[in-house]
Amino acid sequence: MILQKLSLLNYKNFESQKFEFDPKINCFVGKNGVGKTNALDAIYHLSFGKSYFNPITTQNIKHGSDFFVIEGYYEKDERSEKIVVSAKRAQKKLIKRNGKAYEKFSEHIGFLPLVIISPSDRDLITEGSETRRKFIDGVISQSDPNYLQILIKYNRVLGQRNSLLRYFALNNTYDQDTLDIYNQQLQDFGSVIHDKRIGFLESFLPIFLSRYKVISNGEERVNLVYRSQLQDMDLLSLLTENIQKDRLTQYTNFGVHKDDLVFEINGHPIKIFGSQGQQKSYLIALKLAQFDLIKIQKGIKPILLLDDIFD
Repeated sequence: MILQKLSLLNYKNFESQKFEFDPKINCFVGKNGVGKTNALDAIYHLSFGKSYFNPITTQNIKHGSDFFVIEGYYEKDERSEKIVVSAKRAQKKLIKRNGKAYEKFSEHIGFLPLVIISPSDRDLITEGSETRRKFIDGVISQSDPNYLQILIKYNRVLGQRNSLLRYFALNNTYDQDTLDIYNQQLQDFGSVIHDKRIGFLESFLPIFLSRYKVISNGEERVNLVYRSQLQDMDLLSLLTENIQKDRLTQYTNFGVHKDDLVFEINGHPIKIFGSQGQQKSYLIALKLAQFDLIKIQKGIKPILLLDDIFD
C-alpha cells in the first residue's frame, strides 16, 4: 500500500497544500512550526478519521476558516483509492472512499493500516489505563473489524447501565429485570473482548520482545502483563456480586473497561523504574511490533509515520 498524493485545505496551519510522495521513504524537513507534524497528522486522519494529537474536530480547522478537507490518493492491491475526510463547523464529519461516504466511521478502520511513532506516545507510560486500552483496541481493530463492532456495543451497553444506576439513585427505585438484561449483554460482549485481548498479547509479545532486544542489545528484560478482573471470575458473577458497590457509586466498577496493560522492565513497572532512554526504547519497540503484527495479519505493510523520534 502506497500513499501517492496528499492534499490539504484549511487543515491546522495549512491553507492549501499538496504533497507528492516517493513509493518508499519520504521526509518532511523544515523549521519548527512550519507544519511537519500536522502533515503527518493529516495522513493519520485519513486512516482513522480523527487526529492523533487533537481529537476535537473543530480545533483542526485552520483559524478563521469554517471547514477543512484532507484528500489522500493511494495505491492498494493494484487499485487506485481516494480517501477524503472533511469537516464543517456545527456539522458532522464525513469520510468518503472513492466518492462514497461511509455510513459508520468504524467501517473505515483497518482499510488503510497505519502506525505512528511520536513523542506523545510517552502518554502510554505516564497516563492511566484508558490510554493503554486504547492502544490495545487500536491495534486489534485494524486487523479485526468484528472486534471494533463488539467494543462499540460493549461501551454502549456500559453507558446505558451507568445511566440506569444513576436513575436508581435519583428516583430511589430499583429494577432487577432491566439490570439483568444489561448484565448479560456486558457478559456476552465483555468475554469476547477479554479473549481477543489475550489472543492479541500471545501474538504480540514475542514480536515486541524481539524488537526490544535489537534496540537495547539485550541488556534488559522487558515484559507486557495484561491485567483484567475477568481473569479470576466471569463478568456476570462480578456484576451480580458487586451490585451494592455499583449502586453506591452509580457506576459499573467491574468489566473489561477496567483492564490494563502493565509495562515492565527487569520485573518492575517501567513508569517508576525505567530511565527516559529505556522508556523511549520500550515505546519504539512497542510501535514497531505493532507494525510487524499488522503486516503479518493483514498481509500488507502499514504506513509508518515517524515524528521527531530522535528528540
